[in-house]
Amino acid sequence: MAPNLEGGPSESDPNQYMADTHCRADGPDTVDPGCLALSCPAKTLGGEEGTPVIWKQAPKSITNPGWTNWIPISGPTCLYDAQPENVLANIAARILNDFRQLPVNPGTLEAQPFPHTLKGGPTNFYTTATEQAFNVTILGQAVHLTATPASFTYNFGDTTSLGPTPAAGYAIPEADWLLNKTRTSHIYTETGNYPATITTSFTGTYSVNNGPPLPINGTLDLTTPPKTIQVWKTERALVADTCQENPKSWGCPEAEK
Repeated sequence: MAPNLEGGPSESDPNQYMADTHCRADGPDTVDPGCLALSCPAKTLGGEEGTPVIWKQAPKSITNPGWTNWIPISGPTCLYDAQPENVLANIAARILNDFRQLPVNPGTLEAQPFPHTLKGGPTNFYTTATEQAFNVTILGQAVHLTATPASFTYNFGDTTSLGPTPAAGYAIPEADWLLNKTRTSHIYTETGNYPATITTSFTGTYSVNNGPPLPINGTLDLTTPPKTIQVWKTERALVADTCQENPKSWGCPEAEK
């Protein structure tokens, strides 16, 4: 039997994996001709050729799985490692660090209204963070990673915050600004300028050489640059003239401050 690639990056993964180096698709006597014919040339001049394999999985609850327990989960693919039985364990040991080095875009924090809002009115916040995918090479293997926004922490800049929460928020029509409160709205109780940010926690998965997607045990937490929210207050007064008639009248742009 091909080497059993047990363990992996997360105890929450219920499966164990193996790379069948003998290209057997469904049993000890069923050979995949496409795997046998697969060419795995060296990736670098003078480098080692790869090994044609078929990735399989079985439940971790089964000790020493038999052929009926191993289920193929990928077609023939190339595995580049001098010791194929170690490649998943070696990558799993470093995958969280590699994940945290990815150039993941944290998105932006958006506010409605912006840049000015009003004291006492609900200001709607939301983020533009999205799922992102990357193809990298780790220990000579082709690794596909995904980073998915999972939770968000809103810091409104006035010593209050919201989260972690799964709510990414959403844009609302201008007619609803300062009137309707959303799950991610915030009401400022004092005037002033407040540096608001959002921290997004990304979870990840990775697959080796088109193998099964495996969960990454850990998160990548990214915080956006501060966005200044200017909180104003409203005042009312009776005036005799319009701003066209008297530009210096109270409340008009040319009025004395």
